[in-house]
Amino acid sequence: IMEHIAPLGPVYQAGTLSGNPLAMCAGLATLNAISEPGFHERLVLKTLAVRDGLKAAADATGIPLAVQGAGAMFGFFFTEEPSITRFDQVMACDVERFKKFFHGMLKEGIYLAPSAFEAGFTNATLSDEDIAHTTAAAKKVMATL
Repeated sequence: IMEHIAPLGPVYQAGTLSGNPLAMCAGLATLNAISEPGFHERLVLKTLAVRDGLKAAADATGIPLAVQGAGAMFGFFFTEEPSITRFDQVMACDVERFKKFFHGMLKEGIYLAPSAFEAGFTNATLSDEDIAHTTAAAKKVMATL
């Protein structure tokens, strides 16, 4: 197979970190970590805590918010809809309110995806303190919207 890859063969292959020893070690460490028993279950619980925190902050401040997700992925929409399942629902969400929320969260040290239409992702290093800070920041920012 490798004789078909450039420079020996006609198939071009390139990547910024292809074969880089540090990248290979990081990849192996990641594969080992995600193979540990309970890894994915713990990650999902962290994501649910973030989702629940965002929804609780919205409810406490009277802000209409739909929060959804799957696995370690989550999304939220400023809308009266209980959940978003169609394109027209997404397009009817309050994007201007999202922009204000996004910038307010940045000021609180919370970095979210910059578009109202992007998903958020949690990670294994997220601590209970991080989740509490995110929830408190969301409540503080939502109180200003």
